[in-house]
Amino acid sequence: MKLVEAMRDTRESLRELLLPAAPVILLAIGLLVLAYFWLDPNPPKRVVLATGLARSAYDEFGQRYHDALAPYGVEVVLLPSQGSLDNLQLLREGRADLAFVQGGSNDPPPGREESLVTLGSLFLEPLWLFYREDVYRDEVARKAGARHLLSLTQLEGLSLNVGSSGTGVPVLMDKLFRANKVDSGRLQLTRLEETPATAALLDGQLDALVFASAPESLMVQMLLATPGVKLMDFSQSEAYSRRFPFLTPVVLPRGVVDLAQDQPPDDVRLVATTTELIAREGTHPAILQLFAQAANDIHGPAGWFNRAGAFPVTQRSGYMVSREAERVYRSGQPFLQRWLPFWMANLVERMWIVFGLVVALVLPLSRIVPPLYTFRIRRRVFRWYGKLRELERQLQLHPERAPELLRELEALDNRTERIVVPLAYVDEFYELRNNIAAVRRRAWVAAEASVPATGAEAS
Repeated sequence: MKLVEAMRDTRESLRELLLPAAPVILLAIGLLVLAYFWLDPNPPKRVVLATGLARSAYDEFGQRYHDALAPYGVEVVLLPSQGSLDNLQLLREGRADLAFVQGGSNDPPPGREESLVTLGSLFLEPLWLFYREDVYRDEVARKAGARHLLSLTQLEGLSLNVGSSGTGVPVLMDKLFRANKVDSGRLQLTRLEETPATAALLDGQLDALVFASAPESLMVQMLLATPGVKLMDFSQSEAYSRRFPFLTPVVLPRGVVDLAQDQPPDDVRLVATTTELIAREGTHPAILQLFAQAANDIHGPAGWFNRAGAFPVTQRSGYMVSREAERVYRSGQPFLQRWLPFWMANLVERMWIVFGLVVALVLPLSRIVPPLYTFRIRRRVFRWYGKLRELERQLQLHPERAPELLRELEALDNRTERIVVPLAYVDEFYELRNNIAAVRRRAWVAAEASVPATGAEAS
């Protein structure tokens, strides 16, 4: 019984406390709801990643990002394209949220392009210039044996595929031709996609082809293992890197393709661009964070041209570097995501500053809750003192009305008996009951005194 009464008192105290605190609580909830819709902390469930041609390195990496973000409930829709230039256009038109873009494939914008941000450089894309060993078709050259190509100037008079116009390779090759003072008019240039160009090379319809791609590309792997197809050695790779900041000299080590067959039989010097992951500035920060985390896992291991941990990396670019990516590369996975589900960790991470501001705003207002609580409880008791005082005044002015006033006092006592107050204020409740009892005694005395007087008058 005592436990039930204690629980009832506790419940009543909490109810009474919540009523004066309700405006402050509703204000805090309203501010948090407004901040939620303003900040939009939950990322979209669908994001579009512009990749490249089918079976290209961009296509392969795009599938890896698709698989990496799937456990977080984010669907990465892969949007095929012609290449880097096409990807930039898709970003600027808003048809893609993120895209792979090759360094040097586009003339740098004046200053920084505010509509796009970079998540950093992800991997190296060497410039692969494959050619047929029998490119010298005249009898003298055949007797002397096929020569190795060591310079772009040796391509004059040959048929060369530089890639489709949507890729960045035609732009890059044009820069390299100008640097080598090669007249492109003396070349038989074609602009086929990688697959038909490779077929034309193998059929003897092309003398050479060039494309930029990571070594993970299936086309690169196939051509490196194809007899009769050679890879041009860029003997001036260091000079290219000094002339063009977006190029890096790399070496394809001997035997890295096939140790058993010793392929390639010698080190091959190449020049490489770096591929960046570019995003529209309006892309949700949580999406950028997830892509940066996936980039660490996908591009962090060692490769043919880099040691473990060399990528991803932020570097000087024509685009602003994403703050989310910088934080992930600097600190790794956020602390909360290690212990909480992604959606919850992301919600707390995006909202905690707002939550602190709301607390700072509501805390001063909360100081009025205790006085309001006290006022409500004491008002429940004190409001009956007005009625009691009026009855006492009537008793003093009109003692002959004592029986009538006594009945009103009894009714007042009955009503106040049903008042429920927390234990902390029960003394004031009993004080009210005592005061009512005192006035009742006076009214009873006055009523008793009036009875004989009435009887005497009747006789």
